[in-house]
Amino acid sequence: MESPEPQRIADVHGSRSEDEHFPGAAAEPVLNVHNIAKVYRVGEIEVHALRKVTLSLAAGEFVVLLGASGSGKSTLLNILGGLDTPTSGEVRYRDHILTQATDRELTLYRREHVGFVFQFFNLLPSLTALENVELVTEIALHPIPAREALDRVGLSDRLNHFPAQLSGGEQQRVAIARALAKRPDILLCDEPTGSLDYATGKKVLQVLEQANRELGTLTVVITHNAAIASMADRVVRISSGEILDVHENEKRLSPAELSW
Repeated sequence: MESPEPQRIADVHGSRSEDEHFPGAAAEPVLNVHNIAKVYRVGEIEVHALRKVTLSLAAGEFVVLLGASGSGKSTLLNILGGLDTPTSGEVRYRDHILTQATDRELTLYRREHVGFVFQFFNLLPSLTALENVELVTEIALHPIPAREALDRVGLSDRLNHFPAQLSGGEQQRVAIARALAKRPDILLCDEPTGSLDYATGKKVLQVLEQANRELGTLTVVITHNAAIASMADRVVRISSGEILDVHENEKRLSPAELSW
């Protein structure tokens, strides 16, 4: 008997269980990437950003994608988040085929299941910290209240401050609160400490580690900083668009134990 066809993204709208967000739930594959490639054409030249990448990511994991600038890790992160599509290969979110999804279905996937944290904070300057987070809670299915999300990242006393009144680390923590407020299954972080100093960067990593531990969110962090890899469950090293190796840490270090 043939196996049933995987569902399309449109079929998952509103189907997520609350229990999936907490550590008690059994780990299960959340994202499966099979043999994907990404090719960009620049004039007559083809640039191979990814080559035959295969990877499986489980619920509750903390995964670091480690590689130099231009290695393909940001391209992979964008594909995992539905911001980009591969040239070939297949990407699945649970039983749903992202590589067959329409633009509308990918928008639903990003809105309902994925939180993004970027190197540059992307906060709206005319809104307070609280209002920046409320933008997400107004469209999420099962949001964490904006005040609670900001309290989780240690900013309960900065609710009414505008981005210009916050330090870089505080702005990044607002961005993390905004991402977490939708209770995402997947949190994707692109060089979240890249524009921060050492001490502030460690505070941001502590917030990410705490969210991963308390909410059970699959957390993927891309970085060129090898020291950060020690806080991950698994480390995926990428070079020239290919996965060099996948290493599992026997023990995760806390951000306080890291140094670089």
